[in-house]
Amino acid sequence: MKKIISLVLVAVMAMSCVIGLASCGGSNTASDSKTAEVKELHMATNAAFEPYEFYKNKKIVGIDPEMAQAICDKLGYKLVIDDMDFDAIITAVTTGKADFGMAGMTVTDERKKKVDFTDSYTTTTQVIIVNEKDSKVKTIDDLATATIGVQRGTTGDVYVSDLKKAKIERFNTGPDAVLALTKGKVDAVVIDGQPAKAFVKKNKGTKILSEPFAEEDYAICLAKDSKLTAEFNKALKELKKDGTLDKINAKYIKE
Repeated sequence: MKKIISLVLVAVMAMSCVIGLASCGGSNTASDSKTAEVKELHMATNAAFEPYEFYKNKKIVGIDPEMAQAICDKLGYKLVIDDMDFDAIITAVTTGKADFGMAGMTVTDERKKKVDFTDSYTTTTQVIIVNEKDSKVKTIDDLATATIGVQRGTTGDVYVSDLKKAKIERFNTGPDAVLALTKGKVDAVVIDGQPAKAFVKKNKGTKILSEPFAEEDYAICLAKDSKLTAEFNKALKELKKDGTLDKINAKYIKE
């Protein structure tokens, strides 16, 4: 009789577990299932490149983070932003540490050997920052024999490397390069146009030469043959069409 009662109790408990998983340690609720379906995408960036990415109130903000968030919202992904040195971004993408890189990154043939790029989302220029007083660099031609500061791994770094008689000083961030300029350690800094405006605004006594050094396109980099590339291009096209990208740019770039 005791054996029969025990078997009945076991059957009742098993049925209770089927009816209410939560009461038996289960967690397969609707909300848990929904959370599990949201995939994280890691964005590699270098948050020292205002207005494209920079820190404000201990949070990474700027054109690229907002654009990436808009893309992820449209595609149903959760965005996670990882700050790192600029020259580590492509490695992070190719090794799978990051799903994509977005850091005011210029499309170049050399980079295209390692990663794929989305369609361009903006066109910009490389410019030259100098000290307002007693600068030996007054034109592009003067760079040929100057000491030039650049952010390591950027296209500015690549471009000035062709100047055989110039001395190149490489820094981890744009602000470090501009600081070296203000202290007289370099004669000029070659860097992207929009960040250059922010650097000059924060460093009195510096200016941007009127003649652009080079023109280039920014895009998002992804691993070779990534399925995300087509998804991102589709989202970018839709965000351009509905005016979202223009609104984001207007928020951070005041002409």
